[in-house]
Amino acid sequence: MSRSGYNDDCDERELAMWRGAVTSALRGKRGQQFLRELATTMDAMEEKALIAESFHDTEDGGFCTLGTVGAARKVDMKDFIDLAREEVGEVFGIAPAMAAEIMYENDEGGPWGSPETPEARWQRMRNWVQSQITPTPQEPPCKP
Repeated sequence: MSRSGYNDDCDERELAMWRGAVTSALRGKRGQQFLRELATTMDAMEEKALIAESFHDTEDGGFCTLGTVGAARKVDMKDFIDLAREEVGEVFGIAPAMAAEIMYENDEGGPWGSPETPEARWQRMRNWVQSQITPTPQEPPCKP
């Protein structure tokens, strides 16, 4: 099973309810605040590259999308190997549905059947994060 906890074993009704929870989490105040923080931490990265399947690569120093926020907040992520999406959401202060969606997009949202470079993953995820941010009336949309 993937880090997101997503699988193909759900019925249409469950899937529709889950997608509603994801949308609600991303559009809500807490979700929007987190997405803005996420965009800022990604933009501040010296090396614009993201890893998959892990929050932090202690050997190479890389991070996944959520890991960039963890690093900025100085969260110790060495024991984040088997955290459920509920625990990940709690650590980052976001809904489990949002945590799962970000992990899914980071790990599995890339091109099908071909490897994705860490740099391409960063650009894809930065674009995805930006696409989820709702501009406020006093704030123009920022470009990744």
